[in-house]
Amino acid sequence: MIGVGDLAPDFVLPSDRGDVVRLSELRGTRVVLFFYPKDDTSGCTKEACGFRDAMPAIVERNATVLGVSPDPVRSHERFRDKYDLNFPLLADEDHKVAEAYGAWGLKKLYGREYHGILRSTFVIGEDGRIEKAYRKVRPAEHAEEVVAELDG
Repeated sequence: MIGVGDLAPDFVLPSDRGDVVRLSELRGTRVVLFFYPKDDTSGCTKEACGFRDAMPAIVERNATVLGVSPDPVRSHERFRDKYDLNFPLLADEDHKVAEAYGAWGLKKLYGREYHGILRSTFVIGEDGRIEKAYRKVRPAEHAEEVVAELDG
């Protein structure tokens, strides 16, 4: 599992904006990479809207936000439009990027076990190394927590 100080695994993923995002092209900017389970669900909406509202503070700190889930681009487009999200949503349909970050694994719900996204966020430094790894994120207050980390 990757951790603080490790080089962030590079990726190329399609975006809700009709382009592809390459992590390596964002060097020189801090990146807040958050993995969330599903578009337009309660916790994921709270988390995404928190980042939407915090974007001015995040941009002031020379950072950008990328949301990643296994949902397809079309689902991301609807989610973006419904909540006026102001950052790219990336489609990791085969969950390979989530796996590389340790954000894919066994989950349990109502006694049922299945594999899915483990809600996680990574702050990636300008040099491409992990500055902070958040596991078991609490969606409602997470954006504020990340902004505080960007100040640190």
